[in-house]
Amino acid sequence: MDTKDQKSDEKSSAEIISTKETTIVDTTPAPVSFSTYLHFARLQRQEERDTPLPPPRGLTRWLRNLLGRKNAPSRAIPLSEKETASRALRLASWSSAFYLITTDILGPFNAPFAISQVGWVPGIILYYIMGIVALYTGLLLWHLFVRLDSLRYPIRSYADIVERILGMGARRVSTVLQSVQLIVVVGIICLANAQALVQIAKHHICFSVAIVIWALLGMVLGQIRTLKNYASLSNMAIWLNLLLIFSSMGFVAHSPPNFAAALSSLGVPAGPVKTQLFASVPLFSQVNGIMNMVYAYGGCMIFPEIMAEMRRPMDFWKGMIAAQALIFSAYVLYGAFVYSQQGQFVLPLAYQGVSRYALQTFGNVISLISGIIAAGLYGNIGIKVVYHNVIEDWFHGPPVMSSKGRYIWSTMVCSYWALAFIVGSAIPQVQTINGLIGAVAIMQFTYTFPPLLHFGFDVINDAMVADYDPINGQYRPVDTWKQGSRWRRALFSGRWYFKLFNLVLFLASMSMAGLGMWAAGESAKATFAMSGAATSFGCRAPV
Repeated sequence: MDTKDQKSDEKSSAEIISTKETTIVDTTPAPVSFSTYLHFARLQRQEERDTPLPPPRGLTRWLRNLLGRKNAPSRAIPLSEKETASRALRLASWSSAFYLITTDILGPFNAPFAISQVGWVPGIILYYIMGIVALYTGLLLWHLFVRLDSLRYPIRSYADIVERILGMGARRVSTVLQSVQLIVVVGIICLANAQALVQIAKHHICFSVAIVIWALLGMVLGQIRTLKNYASLSNMAIWLNLLLIFSSMGFVAHSPPNFAAALSSLGVPAGPVKTQLFASVPLFSQVNGIMNMVYAYGGCMIFPEIMAEMRRPMDFWKGMIAAQALIFSAYVLYGAFVYSQQGQFVLPLAYQGVSRYALQTFGNVISLISGIIAAGLYGNIGIKVVYHNVIEDWFHGPPVMSSKGRYIWSTMVCSYWALAFIVGSAIPQVQTINGLIGAVAIMQFTYTFPPLLHFGFDVINDAMVADYDPINGQYRPVDTWKQGSRWRRALFSGRWYFKLFNLVLFLASMSMAGLGMWAAGESAKATFAMSGAATSFGCRAPV
């Protein structure tokens, strides 16, 4: 940082950044300029680099003492009440981010089904390519967060990034999509757990009642308000999922497929196990299989929420890369092995495709525990999205961590899980609802929005180059967006090839999402038309 930036720490926001139209003051509702976000984000990242981490323990502490290393002194920047509240939530480390992302995604039990819908060659290749692109878009989101977030102007959700770059209208679209995705994902987990409970009870329980049981349990678990409190549960869920992955791989190798469930859920009659290099199924089934693959990389949607609770968001990339590598390896290895054993009979939840009751029950019990933890994590973030955007922003309600916020939070938890029950019971088809939410929401948050957002960020940033006055350190617009000079500078200066690549990726992702929506609708129609298929709000289970 230069001397001017260091001195600005002691000044008020009105002294730090000023434009012709607006002077930034904490207590005014005036709009905040883009340059203001960039400025305070830069100060925030510098403060985080200078602030010492908690004292190390164990071997790390011994090595630090041996090398004589000391922590750097903290910068004393006065904080407002709002900034102090924002800092109080920033407690998670990058390892916590790894656990949260992995818990959010790790559960490759639909991977064999996805591969069965497209075949060996497209299945493996697509998982690899989509993983690389998801890693790239995750890094885009991380870069946007660290360039725009600060304690003074914190980013608390995906929608905050969208608003700062694309405006309030885009924020509303993002918030609606994010809320829909989170509710549907929680509903899917309730649906999966209900299927497990029905199999454990040997179909002596009404399927809709089984969904209600897990919705009630979620209402209790959902009272946890901070992601930090989920870190230990997330750690346990990872090991439970790994146990289920390896045990179910052993089970399918020593147990015939569940022919009855395959007939009821997929309409596949009993016969010899077959695998295909390229699947010979209808186009909508293949596209629906690809949308089930998208589900593996759906963590981008909650990346901003995780970074918002990190002590050092700059370290987020470590946890993200480690989590994405583990997720890719688990999905491909598990999907390939189970598909090789069960072929066309693999179920959308592969561990439920084991015919021996004892082995099937073991897998179902493990999935119940890990599933409810993952549902609690999704529910926590989903309710926070609604709370921040509706209760705090629209109605100016109390902060979520306040005593008054506790009562509002508890009411919202109950309503949220009630909606999850409706979703799970209305569409009792895991493979179809996975494909539908993959096309409608997950594709957007993972593949469509990040390149569009970074394209917009670069356009605004490059257009501002001529606005900077080095004499007084202020940004004063030299032209407007109604003039061609600003657009030429925005589009063709800087790294124009990077902007072009992100724009093409955005358009390609939008096209694929539209195709996925069509495929999900056709798949649902075909499944409901099968004789003996589960019906909405009925007692018959789909497995």
